[in-house]
Amino acid sequence: MEKLKAEAFRLLRMAYELQMAGHLEQAVAYYKKSLEMEPTAEAHTFLGWTYGMMGKLEEAIAECHRAIVRDPDYGNPYNDIGVYLMQQGKLEEAETWLKKAMQALRYDHPEFPHVNMATIYEMRGLWPLALEAYQRALSLRPGYKVAKEGIRKLRANLN
Repeated sequence: MEKLKAEAFRLLRMAYELQMAGHLEQAVAYYKKSLEMEPTAEAHTFLGWTYGMMGKLEEAIAECHRAIVRDPDYGNPYNDIGVYLMQQGKLEEAETWLKKAMQALRYDHPEFPHVNMATIYEMRGLWPLALEAYQRALSLRPGYKVAKEGIRKLRANLN
């Protein structure tokens, strides 16, 4: 059993490396092999991210839902669903998912949903709320360049 988990993790790492190198079709194949051996929320989420990079947003969202079924405490897929919905222009739905991401018990990058929420607020012209969301992201990850740049840009526009 442990050998199977180790092999699934090795395939997951290989898939990620292929994804980062832009070999998305190959990455999909490796994520699927990993999932066949050991279905995890992480593998479903990363497969979804790969689909998202390919513009296959419905497939991406479906993989994130599978991740949530596997581990409802894992925050990444909630945020990712929010991002995919933003890309589809479904901002109200996106907000719901980003808020769920913010409440997740286990999250690799808890600053991400705050930055994404700030983006929604900016799109709606809600500058003070956007500023607050960027500041929350920065409090979760001090020095986070995206949040710092968002704050700088908003302050410049507000003055």
